[in-house]
Amino acid sequence: MNRLPELSTLKRPHDFTAWLRALADVAIASVHPDTLLPARLPEPPSGRTVVIGAGKAAAAMAAALEKAWSANYPDADLEGLVVTRYGHGAQCEMIDVLEAAHPMPDNMGEVAARRMLAAVTELGQSDLVIALISGGGSALMTLPAAGLTLAQKQSVNKALLRCGAPIREINTVRRHLSAIKGGRLAAAAHPAQVVTYLISDVPGDDPTLIASGPTLPDDSTPRDALEILRRYNLEIDQSLRAHLQREGSTPHPEDPAFARDTPVMLAKASDALEAARSAAVAAGIKVRVLGDNLEGEARTLGAEHGLLALAAQRDSREPLLILSGGETSVTVTGNGRGGRNVEYLLGLFSTLAGAEGIYGLAVDTDGIDGSEDNAGALFAPGDWTRMQTQGLDPAAYLANNDAYSFFAELENLIITGPTRTNVNDFRAILILPTAK
Repeated sequence: MNRLPELSTLKRPHDFTAWLRALADVAIASVHPDTLLPARLPEPPSGRTVVIGAGKAAAAMAAALEKAWSANYPDADLEGLVVTRYGHGAQCEMIDVLEAAHPMPDNMGEVAARRMLAAVTELGQSDLVIALISGGGSALMTLPAAGLTLAQKQSVNKALLRCGAPIREINTVRRHLSAIKGGRLAAAAHPAQVVTYLISDVPGDDPTLIASGPTLPDDSTPRDALEILRRYNLEIDQSLRAHLQREGSTPHPEDPAFARDTPVMLAKASDALEAARSAAVAAGIKVRVLGDNLEGEARTLGAEHGLLALAAQRDSREPLLILSGGETSVTVTGNGRGGRNVEYLLGLFSTLAGAEGIYGLAVDTDGIDGSEDNAGALFAPGDWTRMQTQGLDPAAYLANNDAYSFFAELENLIITGPTRTNVNDFRAILILPTAK
């Protein structure tokens, strides 16, 4: 575990923001595929081993698998392909790495999905499929169900992302408009055994929800998808509606064909939080973890955490670190720039109103907050005065969903580039006691 500086040695505001930034690095490093996959390899089969995968961590997972496989099984062949987001690739020798768009699917995602389906079709009982699945896979591996088009799926995807629905509901709709999600890709691979390695980006870590479960069937139905669309008043064209009304071919979890298949959870949000908690405790600070599965409207959760931080500061005479993870939502009504982490942070910042001794950070562990180039942002108490000097109005930026621009003006964005892992949001609030 990386060691952080003792909190008692920090003096200046910059020291505390740098400490929070280093804490985020500790959390993200703890859930990287390089440290997780090598010790959990399956045994080579007597037949072929085919790798498929999708997600923001898929290329890093493929590279880690290749390296460990070659070291442990030098005489065993490996083949296949994975798809990741543009710019999130990694160098592989035996596994093809494709790149596609996220969060809005593009034709490369469809190309990748068709190639994966073809790669696992006609495998036999003695063959093995290794699926490398992580967050982002739903958009990156897009194969419309028969009779539907990519343009139709793009339209539904855009509406779902803007309406504020939680990821589990978004993925339920995606699953029932797909030719490979909801266990269909594994069904195509049977009778081969399918071992699925997962890095979870979903609150609750339900394996069937990660990337909409291409190799793991679930109990949801097309009727569930229709109900979600109704609840958010999302209009879809008649062919999509007709598909959901008649679609009934979803694989069922109790199907005996899935009996040999195995899901393996490599990393989840709680792992990143535990790594951060342990590092902070070692640095001499008390830690409170709110949970790894927090959801809700980003700015609202930020405001709630601001009130929580103020109350904690009043009640405590020692430093306190508050950690949380999960995936918030943003109901988009403006036309600004911003992901859910900066919107959360601006809600927190606005509620604190420059409160002395409270620092905040929020990042997406994949290095990309929404569709921008930042992972998130951070702030120090003195940034409230800087904001006033620059004439910035946080309420106006929130109203326009423009938290990215707000923190850019303060030069407080965190830009890491792709981390090639993804366990969703990491949030930290550092609370220092004030004179009573």
